[in-house]
Amino acid sequence: MALLNAVHHIAIISSDYQRAKQFYTEILGLTIIQEVYRAERQSYKLDLAVNGLYQIELFSFPDPPKRPSRPEAAGLRHLAFSVNDLDEAVADLQAKGVELEPIRIDELTGKRFTFFADPDGLPLELYSI
Repeated sequence: MALLNAVHHIAIISSDYQRAKQFYTEILGLTIIQEVYRAERQSYKLDLAVNGLYQIELFSFPDPPKRPSRPEAAGLRHLAFSVNDLDEAVADLQAKGVELEPIRIDELTGKRFTFFADPDGLPLELYSI
């Protein structure tokens, strides 16, 4: 019997909360479920939905340390979003000023994908389903 059912959420700490909030909601189109300011921690917590499902928590903390991204560092490698139409998703993000890597083909699945970064350089992926 498996003890784990599914991934419940992914937590992201931003260095600039307002910029990250704008990116994840206005650029990526995630829906705000709830936003809370926790005065004792000097921290915002923003719960976001991906396609109607609660999946991402966006946090702010005073002076968080930088996360090494490139070259690839140990730990979380990237966050991937599945899309129905990769070309449409790429065109939408490019129109919003987001720089994306060239589209590649996953040699194991034959699916198309590309990478881009959030405002803090966190690697994000669009993966064609």
